Amino acid sequence: MSAIGQDVRRAAEFALERKAADVVALDLRGISSATDYFLLATGQSDVQVKAIANHVIGELKKEGIRPVHIEGLQGGRWVLVDYIEFVVHVFHPAPREFYQLEVLWGDATMHEFE
Repeated sequence: MSAIGQDVRRAAEFALERKAADVVALDLRGISSATDYFLLATGQSDVQVKAIANHVIGELKKEGIRPVHIEGLQGGRWVLVDYIEFVVHVFHPAPREFYQLEVLWGDATMHEFE
């Protein structure tokens, strides 16, 4: 199993602090030129999805890590936070099930966080 980047690991820890479920990182190195990792997390409500995303953004910012782009924060169904080297996806359960990024990127090594 390859080592997960420290920033991705920290983002996962912050997501878990807000009780995110099914937190996994997909190692896309060698598979995609767009980013190195996807970090996926699920919140059980729109409010929780926003809280998880805001917590990850705020805590990483304190460590000097700032996103270059954020999408979906207003809606709370799927928030995408792009840090270039990794992208955080915080989903409501229905969109996560629908888009199935773990299946779409099935060639990626998956790392689970608890």
